[in-house]
This record gives sequence, C-alpha cells and structure tokens, in this order.
Amino acid sequence: MNDMVNLHGQQAAQEKRGSDLLDSHHANIKLEKSNIVLLGPTGSGKTLLAQTLARCLDVPFAICDCTTLTQAGYVGEDIESVVAKLLQDANYSVEKAQQGIVFLDEVDKIGSVPGIHQLRDVGGEGVQQGLLKLLEGTIINVPEKNSRKLRGDTVQVDTTNILFVASGAFNGLDSIISRRKCEKYLGFGTPSNMGQGRRAAAAADLANRSGAEMDAVLEMEEKDRLLSHVEARDLIEFGMIPEFVGRMPVVVSLHSLDEETLVRILTEPRNAVIPQYQALFSMDKCELNVTPDALRAIAQLALERKTGARGLRSIMETLLLEPMFEVPHSNIMAVELNKDVVLGKSVPVYVKAPPKESVEEEYDSGIEESWPRQADVANN
Repeated sequence: MNDMVNLHGQQAAQEKRGSDLLDSHHANIKLEKSNIVLLGPTGSGKTLLAQTLARCLDVPFAICDCTTLTQAGYVGEDIESVVAKLLQDANYSVEKAQQGIVFLDEVDKIGSVPGIHQLRDVGGEGVQQGLLKLLEGTIINVPEKNSRKLRGDTVQVDTTNILFVASGAFNGLDSIISRRKCEKYLGFGTPSNMGQGRRAAAAADLANRSGAEMDAVLEMEEKDRLLSHVEARDLIEFGMIPEFVGRMPVVVSLHSLDEETLVRILTEPRNAVIPQYQALFSMDKCELNVTPDALRAIAQLALERKTGARGLRSIMETLLLEPMFEVPHSNIMAVELNKDVVLGKSVPVYVKAPPKESVEEEYDSGIEESWPRQADVANN
C-alpha cells in the first residue's frame, strides 16, 4: 500500500516538474512568419497594398517579377537575385534586410501547365522548387556591393524572418472553385467532362467572358464570391506544387473594384489620374473640368474592359488625345468633359478666350484718327 502511495507521489512530482519545464520555456517561444498569397483581378491594388505596408513599417521592400526567374544555370535571373534586390534596398545592411519584405509579383505565371511533357520546366515548376527553401528559411550567399557573383565576394543572408508576399491574378481559378463546389458558373459553366488544370481554367474563363448578354457587375460579384472560398487544393489544381502552397499559409482574395471605388480613385488620392491631367493642362494655362456624370461613365467603361484601376488611364488618354493636341499655342482657356463625350456622342467642349486682335485694331484706328487733329492744331 505504501509502495502505491509512493508511486503516485513520484508521478505527481514528475508531472509538476514537466509543467514547470514547459512554463520555463514558454517565454522563449520562437515566433515564425506566415507568408501570404494575394489573389485578385488585375488592377485591384495588390502591389500598391504591399508597397504602402512596407512604407508604413519602414522596412526594406523589394518587388520581384517571377516571370523572369529561372532555375540556376539557365538564362534568366537566379532565384538568389530576389534577396539581392532586398539587400540593395536595405543599403547593403544585412541586419535590416533580414527583417524585410519580398513581394513576388505574377506568381501565377510560374504555375506548371498540365499536358506539356518536357524534360525540365525551368521557368515554371523548377522556379517553385527553387523557392521552397527560400520561403521556409535558409542562409544564402548574395554578392556584395560592387562585386560580381563569379568573384566569390558574397555575404550570407538568413531568410528565416523575411516575409514573402506572393500575388497573382490567377485567371480561371474561379472556374476551378465552382467545379469543386459543383456549381454552374452563371449559367455558362464548364461541362463536367472538361479537362482540369491551368489551361482548362483559362479556357473556361475565356468562355465566360464571351457572353455578351452577361452583366459585368453580376459577373464581377460572382467571381468575388467564388474566390472568397479558395482553398489550397484549388491552387494545386491550378498548377502550383503542393510544397509551395504549403509554405504559404495565408491566402487572401481581393475583391474587384466597383464603380464608386473607381470614381474615388480618379479624384481622391494624392497622385490621382484627374489631378495629373489637370496639372498637365495647367502648363498651357488651360483648365480641365470633368463632370460627375463623366466620372461615372469612365468608371463604367473601366468595369466593362475588366482591367481595374489601370484601365482608367487608358480611357483618359483616349478622351484627351485631341484636346492635348489642340490646347498648346491656342486661345483655349478650358476643356470640359461630360457624359456624352465619354460615350462618344459628342466632342470635348472648348472655352476660348476673347480674341485680342479686335482690341488692337480699335487702338490702332484711334491713333490714326488722332494724328490729323494734332497736325491741324499745330498748323493753326
């Protein structure tokens, strides 16, 4: 009986010692990063969001275009060049660079394409495999300032605490999600016997776009709703390898920009499109006026073109092409854009200054009439 009591006492003491050991290490827990994937249509502000975040946090920030990356030994940028850009932005301070943010833009372009059988996919799946250790955390050798890679002058950078943010449009991903959820995509869904993967998703997305009778706003809302239910297996079916998706635990889908947001983008930001063109016209002492109806019409055109905020500048360039040619070295004081101008029903309204020649002619004629009178007075 005494042995049983002693055994229970020893177990209780061991459990207490174990809990004390866990509590003592609780203060030394190492916090790990969570890499992020940003999904969203083109022109929805993915890159601007990351740039603003880095500027507010005051940390080094580097944007890397994934379309130029290749595996080591092939023509193109090496994967280590991603960290080299970050080190350059940190003014070659290794400590600052190891706390920075790397933005992998157009990451959906390095997805593998099913059906293409080749020996090595050096620009697609090979790049994903090369990024695995970089995302998870490793020590890589980066060329020093003013040195070439072949000379061997390198510095070691630890990527354990570098945050990687990957972004891409992922065209056709909504079709993969709707197929997984067994939903018909706005009545124009892909048939169940259609192939899987990135090509099938892109083909389905192109078929959905071709529906002329489909409302653009309704289609945009449906895509946003489907993208909000994205899962890791959808990205794998799109063409990303499971190991790459597993190292990106946070998947965020950005909503498409609606008409009201596009109108605000046109006018409110510090570097907005409308103030830029107003400053351009003011160099020729001309005023540019855009009516509220015209702003809404421009936003609706951008929604129909499905290019997001980037489409606003293209529309403004088309509308102001003729005024930018007519205004310099002319007497035009103001240019006004209304809804009919945006819709192509009329031309821009020009407000011209009163002609100065009539005033000069009256002044000249007055001088000519006064000369004979002065001559008569002198003769008398």
